[in-house]
Amino acid sequence: MCSEGFSGYIEIRECIEMPQKKTAPRKTSGTKPAKKSGAMVSAPARKVRVLIAKPGLDGHDRGAKVIARALMEAGFEVIYTGLHQTPEMIISAAIEEDVHVVGLSILSGAHNALVPEIIEGIRKSGGDDTLFLVGGIIPDDDIPSLRKLGVHMVFTPGASIESVVAYIRKNVKTRTLS
Repeated sequence: MCSEGFSGYIEIRECIEMPQKKTAPRKTSGTKPAKKSGAMVSAPARKVRVLIAKPGLDGHDRGAKVIARALMEAGFEVIYTGLHQTPEMIISAAIEEDVHVVGLSILSGAHNALVPEIIEGIRKSGGDDTLFLVGGIIPDDDIPSLRKLGVHMVFTPGASIESVVAYIRKNVKTRTLS
């Protein structure tokens, strides 16, 4: 059963009831081996953190859970907010969790009202380097206006999981540990 986090969102690894793949631990990317000469070594890159959110009244989250699980299996750290999140809840979770990517899953048609508010709130709170993705039922005519408002990519039905993973890897701005 899923456990609620401190702020009401949940860790996806506790939530999706699918069998876990058994994989060998992976070396964290972005670390450099120490040199014997005593030279400075740069801080390791943090694991990419992705927030998957379901804003508004949309009550169908199967696709969001599938994407969240696939991203987790691809090596990303994933936080899933659960259903019926307000823009304020999503903004708070994104800032508190210091995520690199915010993925919004919307099937209800409320994307033109909800997405701009969420992007603006995260940017005003210091998330200027956040990658914003939207997935769901988005009419083709609405995609250019969403892109203009700050959505980096829109994934509509039929988009492959591989294309989502590849897009994030290519476009995310990683941060180093301090």
